[in-house]
Amino acid sequence: MDKVVSDQAEGLRRLLARSGSRVVAVTGGSTSVGCTTTVVNLAAALAEQGKDVLVIDECLGDHSVSAMLGGMRGAGNFAAVVRGEMPLDAAVARHPLGFAVLSAPRGNREGYSAAQLSVVLEGPADVVLIDAQLDRLGQLSALAMQAHDLMIVTRMAAQAITDAYACMKRLHYAHGIGQFRVLVNHVQSVTDAHTAFENLAGVAGRYLTVSLDDAGCIAADPRMARALELSRCVVDAFPSTPAARDYRHLAAELQYWPMRPAMSSRHHWVAQTTVTAAQHADQPSAQPA
Repeated sequence: MDKVVSDQAEGLRRLLARSGSRVVAVTGGSTSVGCTTTVVNLAAALAEQGKDVLVIDECLGDHSVSAMLGGMRGAGNFAAVVRGEMPLDAAVARHPLGFAVLSAPRGNREGYSAAQLSVVLEGPADVVLIDAQLDRLGQLSALAMQAHDLMIVTRMAAQAITDAYACMKRLHYAHGIGQFRVLVNHVQSVTDAHTAFENLAGVAGRYLTVSLDDAGCIAADPRMARALELSRCVVDAFPSTPAARDYRHLAAELQYWPMRPAMSSRHHWVAQTTVTAAQHADQPSAQPA
């Protein structure tokens, strides 16, 4: 009986604590750092931990979530859901591991307000992961700007770290984003990953005045390539490997990240503050010269 009461209390606590879906956008400085792989494995790990997960796929072609998973059929009509013509549950494709996938290529996701996008983002999912595709200027879509967190994936290679910094610089100046989470992929040791993160955080703080949060790291693991050949997640295909363990750890940690306002609302506040400051600067001073 004590166990039943305890379980009921925990269920009630989680219900009362719920304040909508946690939305995380994932991107990187280049296509080779493993953003889509991260999204897919993180979704699988979260679903394994009992979370209702929705993956929104902004990419097309070989780099899409659908392609990575062997061509999932029926990944849905994003525009129809936003317009209220189709319920979300009917539009998504459900992966055997339990998470849902909704395709949202550029032509289907543009031209909608934040209120319309909320139909998808504030649905029943505990976590929404957006595999974010940057446009030709390196900017986020209006959909990805509704995320609470932006996670930049990079690798240990010098060029990848340089690309990650350049990506954050573009996003900072385009959207006023002042905080990023960084995941270091394909690492040989946790110490190396921590050193790379500290160096990147130091440069970003010094030259961009942005803060970085360490999202952790994913081990370099030869089974990752084999899992991709099988059109499967390493979390599912090879659950005892180092990379699979790292993805499960990231999934567990993500659930305790502080819930921040959506980036779009923070961007609006920054823009308003900048305008107000400029207006005050243009006004004549009340003090004598």
